[in-house]
Amino acid sequence: MDATTVRGGCLCGRVRFAIRLPTLVCGHCHCSMCRRAHGAGVVTWTAVRREQLALEAGEELLRRYRSSDHGTRSFCRICGSQLFCESTRHPETVDVTLASLDGPIDRPPQLHVYHADRVEWLALGDPLPRLPAGVGEDR
Repeated sequence: MDATTVRGGCLCGRVRFAIRLPTLVCGHCHCSMCRRAHGAGVVTWTAVRREQLALEAGEELLRRYRSSDHGTRSFCRICGSQLFCESTRHPETVDVTLASLDGPIDRPPQLHVYHADRVEWLALGDPLPRLPAGVGEDR
C-alpha cells in the first residue's frame, strides 16, 4: 500500500474499501442522526471526493438508509457497521467514518459540527472550532 492510500472496513471484515488521500476535511459530528445511528455521543468523519473512494470487497453487502431528505448512510448488512454518508447537497463527496479506517489519514480532526445538538454528558476539552450546524450550513 502506498502512502496516499488508506484502507478500511466494517466490523466483520466483509466490506473493505480504500480512500486515496488527500482528504477534504475531518470533523466530529454531534447531530442526533449520527449519534443514534452509531450509538455514540459523537461520530468522527472524514470527507473525500467520490472518485477517491474505492470499494474492494463486499459491495453487495452494503445497504443504504435514507436518513433525511438529502442524505443516505451506508452500512454493512451483516455486522451493521456504519461506513459512509452521502448528501445531495454535496454530491461530489463521500463522508467516511474515521474509526473504520485501518490507519491514519493526512489530518487530525479539525472542528466540531452540529455542536448545538451535542449531548450534555460528553465533556469536550479540545480547542477545536465548534460550529452550531454542519460545515457550510451555519454561515
